[in-house]
Amino acid sequence: MATQNAQARTVTAAPASKGLVNVSSLVLLAILLAAGFILNMTVGNALAVTGIKPQFIIAAYALAIALTQASFAQAAIFGILSAAVIQITTSIPGLNFVTELAGALTMVALVKSNIGGDKINPFIAGLLTTLVSGVLFAALGTIIMGAALPTALAKVPIVLGTAVFNAVVVQALFFPLCKVLGK
Repeated sequence: MATQNAQARTVTAAPASKGLVNVSSLVLLAILLAAGFILNMTVGNALAVTGIKPQFIIAAYALAIALTQASFAQAAIFGILSAAVIQITTSIPGLNFVTELAGALTMVALVKSNIGGDKINPFIAGLLTTLVSGVLFAALGTIIMGAALPTALAKVPIVLGTAVFNAVVVQALFFPLCKVLGK
């Protein structure tokens, strides 16, 4: 009878995905987008009467990009997925694919630039991300609707108010979410 070689086997976890987008990043984005969508439909609509229409979806993808330290390609995917969600409520279908892509790329550029040292400044990054998206939406939307571009200036207070509101949301949620995620 032959003797069997009795060696202990070890199992190691596979390393985290280095592909385009890993599952945990997509799950985080999905959770944040779901929360953002619900907040847009409830709180956002309620606050719209003040002239400020918070865009919690922008805050959601900004947070997802910052928390996952997304690459430019991942951020682009996050922006496009976010734009797809926004299509349900947007006033100009399709335009958000441009504006949210630009916003997401702005956010990842700010994260990669290390604004504020080893951690981004969530307030500034959220503000600039929302400004880029909002200014593009106001300007391109004005042109698409056939109005003269200077009429987009009437939307400046709404874009600025929305940007400040989103910046506060991103700032308020960034560090608690870092702790929850162990980052």
